[in-house]
Amino acid sequence: MLGCLKKPVVVTAEINMNLVALTVMGLISRLWGLSYPRAVVFDEVYYGQFVSLYMKRIFFVDDSGPPFGHMLLALGGYLGGFDGNFLWNRIGAEYSMNVPVWSLRLLPALAGALCVPLAYQILVELQFSHCAAHGAALLILLENSLITQSRFMLLESILIFFILLAVLSYLKFYNLQRHSSFSGSWWFWLLLTGVACSCAVGVKYMGLFTYMLLLAIAGLHFWHMIGDQNFSNVSLMCHFLARGLALIIIPMAMYLSFFYVHLTLLYRSGPHDQIMTSAFQASLEGGLARITQGQPLEVAYGSQITLRNVLGKPMQCWLHSHTNTYPIRYENGRGSSHQQQVTCYPFKDVNNWWIVKDPGMQQLVVSNPPRPVRHGHIVQLVHGITTRYLNTHDVAAPLSPHSQEVSCYIDYNISMPAQNLWRVEIVNRESDTDVWKTILSEVRFVHVNTSAVLKASGFSGASLPEWGCLQLEVVGEKLSKGYHQSMVWNVEEHRYGKSQEQKEREVELHSPTQMDISKNLSFMAKFTELQWKILTLKNEDTEHKYSSSALDWITMDTNIAYWLHPTSGAQIHLLGNIVTWASANSAALVYMCLSLWYLIRRRRKIYDIPEDAWQLWVSAGGICVGGWAVNYLPFFLMEKTLFLYHYLPALTFQILLIPIVLQHLSDHLCRYLVLTDSMFSALIVAWFSSVYLVYRTFSPVTYGEPSLSVTELKDLRWKDSWNILLRKQ
Repeated sequence: MLGCLKKPVVVTAEINMNLVALTVMGLISRLWGLSYPRAVVFDEVYYGQFVSLYMKRIFFVDDSGPPFGHMLLALGGYLGGFDGNFLWNRIGAEYSMNVPVWSLRLLPALAGALCVPLAYQILVELQFSHCAAHGAALLILLENSLITQSRFMLLESILIFFILLAVLSYLKFYNLQRHSSFSGSWWFWLLLTGVACSCAVGVKYMGLFTYMLLLAIAGLHFWHMIGDQNFSNVSLMCHFLARGLALIIIPMAMYLSFFYVHLTLLYRSGPHDQIMTSAFQASLEGGLARITQGQPLEVAYGSQITLRNVLGKPMQCWLHSHTNTYPIRYENGRGSSHQQQVTCYPFKDVNNWWIVKDPGMQQLVVSNPPRPVRHGHIVQLVHGITTRYLNTHDVAAPLSPHSQEVSCYIDYNISMPAQNLWRVEIVNRESDTDVWKTILSEVRFVHVNTSAVLKASGFSGASLPEWGCLQLEVVGEKLSKGYHQSMVWNVEEHRYGKSQEQKEREVELHSPTQMDISKNLSFMAKFTELQWKILTLKNEDTEHKYSSSALDWITMDTNIAYWLHPTSGAQIHLLGNIVTWASANSAALVYMCLSLWYLIRRRRKIYDIPEDAWQLWVSAGGICVGGWAVNYLPFFLMEKTLFLYHYLPALTFQILLIPIVLQHLSDHLCRYLVLTDSMFSALIVAWFSSVYLVYRTFSPVTYGEPSLSVTELKDLRWKDSWNILLRKQ
């Protein structure tokens, strides 16, 4: 055994120096002067707020997408020792000394830098020449818009990195398929494909477009395998299961893990709590949890409760009443019952308390032992402060004349009897004998006499007039009109009533309860609710100065001013390399025209290029043209405020297509164009020189320095639609 020690241990490694050089150049282009400007740049004002909340472990909801990208930005802040104390309220605000600017911008910059070698490797795996691969990498390197987007605390560069990593991983896996199926490297690249796809989706839902594309390509490749008689049935099943595990199961598991980490980190109550259910709020430290801690779990006859409407948007509100009555006549001349008003009030108040009463008994306290209320039971709801009963009848509601008025009954000794019986229906019950539970149960109150359902109707935006204290309307909605969340309520605060006398009860209503029962939500319950809020919560989209349409992106008829120096002419813009953008559009047009020409000719049994060249052409187009299409065309269907940076993932795929088309022209069509190899190479050199020249020309507004004069800035306005900022002299 000691014989092996007589010879030295030698480790050999192959290093692709081209790849190393491209990586170094990418790092230099993205990391140089990364801390400049030391001020909030464009959407850093948006993402920075979330980073601060992560640092303080405060819960938030961002309707723009999943939390993985935000967590990566927060990781940069954590590594830099950021404490979260900075007011993100204005673009251009100077960062205080406690903000680690370089660290916060590091991960997006690294992701942007690594896109350069990824572009090189993708073209190599597509079986194109190293010259074409270098061209793709250098075009990514010199693309001003990608540089700008990479150098700040933004998510697009991270998204593009994971998209390109997913594409490269799948290509490497596919190329290994031919000769080393189920080897270690085969498994590595297949699993990395799924991981990269889940990370792309976890950063922004735009990553879903490329994920779907790769699933479609994988499905097509597997379809071809089914027709290959060299694969046995067992082998095909193993391949199918491997792909299902790596491309579906693992991405789903990772997606869940992003939310698990997100919810684990953000355990404290914050400003976004109000859009979540009471159960979710109660699971957070502080806020509602401090109020609801130790409440009784089961609602019983005699329970004192507050009822929160489940819809919770545009604002949360609680069932409420006060001594004011409905006016005898409304402004439009309609009459009312002149009963006590019942509203939905968006603030916590002692008038939000109600007592659950058994219609067959007079007592308003919980018996010993408590008698729990179950699904289907008939109850009366007594307003805690005024002791009047919740009532509805065939009188038109003030703002919704097709619905019934809801009131607290006042006996005016006229022919209008009380109708105050309500049936409790637990919407999320597991059985018809379920007990009504605090926070957890979502209930609907059906009026026994009229079958109307208690509903908060004020969420449409209209509130009651001054006589109703501008609060939200509550009505009785006919059950036949369908189900809506505004008809569903849950008990948020709860205590077992002990005082029969009204004065003692009022004191009791102002005091907290101290019974100890846990109401923790499971992770899946919290994930489901949070995911639904992200998908359905829509902020009001307003027209932005730099918003644009998808049509503006192709020809780069728009730009975005990211930052302007407060005193000099130094500024940063999201502007692309116009030569690269025009070349990318031309490459896509040439590819589609040539593909159509080849298809028509092949239909006529005329083969202009060899079969292997045709397969290479088709596979490259499936990745590059397909990637461009799936990342661009969906924006024509979106009703949201759009910006130029939304086009960058699609642009990246289009840039990869440029050297592919150029190599195809060189290999197969130059002889038809009467171009020698030297002439074609000279044209390529001239074209690439123009790409570099434009990159250098616009570098001052890509990096923000050096500062330019007004005349120099005017010279950069190559299109009238570009908004280059000029200071008044």
